[in-house]
Amino acid sequence: MTVRPLVEDWRRALVARGASPATLEAYSRDVWRFLRALGDPETLSADDLSALNQPQMRRWMADLRREGLSKASVARALSSVKSFYHHASEIHGIRADVVRAARGPRAPRPLPRPLSRKDAAAVLNMTGLDSDEDWIGLRDTAVLTLLYGCGLRRSEALSLRGGDAPLGEMLRITGKGNKERIVPVLPVAREAVDAYVAACPHALTAAGPLFVGVRGGALNPRIVSGAMQTIRAAMGLPDSATPHALRHSFATHLLSAGGDLRTIQTLLGHASLSSTERYTAVDEARLLEVYEQAHPRVL
Repeated sequence: MTVRPLVEDWRRALVARGASPATLEAYSRDVWRFLRALGDPETLSADDLSALNQPQMRRWMADLRREGLSKASVARALSSVKSFYHHASEIHGIRADVVRAARGPRAPRPLPRPLSRKDAAAVLNMTGLDSDEDWIGLRDTAVLTLLYGCGLRRSEALSLRGGDAPLGEMLRITGKGNKERIVPVLPVAREAVDAYVAACPHALTAAGPLFVGVRGGALNPRIVSGAMQTIRAAMGLPDSATPHALRHSFATHLLSAGGDLRTIQTLLGHASLSSTERYTAVDEARLLEVYEQAHPRVL
């Protein structure tokens, strides 16, 4: 058996487990790159996969670093290969001990870069001011308000259906890995969605997307990023002021207001508390910055 049917079988398993198209594409790209490092993917066999040795694994990772990939990218590629080998081992009996034992480079996770409370509020107030049509501005405002007001990911906001409107006090969200969570919806977010729905010129169906583009189809995520880019330029904000930065801002501002980590973890849908704990470091970094700027110096 060649490796191609093994890869296709693994891809189907990822889809069945709820992998997003972006995740599927990234993982597949990593695995095919790995297989090409071993030889011609069209002639590689299942036996070749089982015969993989540690020097080959080390050489592959070293080659990725020489090609300019960051430690984080190499670690992601190794995770992809491990996922493939795990499936091939469980389903097809491929020997996977060398891959399971491999350890990738440890890369420090960058701290989230949230907006200040003042900037986050200004972003929402400025959204849509330059839109060609009022309803488009209301739509963009509603989406960004959900990111900051409810801590949603961009993909989660755009996955909402017409039947979700009008929003209630609580919203059921399906996040990464098909994990469901319940998030409270602030009145300002409900009002922003209501204003958009009332102004939208397209018929919104219960099963169709809540947020639509100019032709009535599902709103492209790049449109949301473009709206944020326009605001960022107008306000002079750094490149880190992306739609996802609003989600970071939600978590950081909750934490600084006294929210506990476990609650914030639940609201964000993080599988691991360590992902949420990064916001503690952000809070500490800001505290140190204020201290350095405000503490009286002894001359």
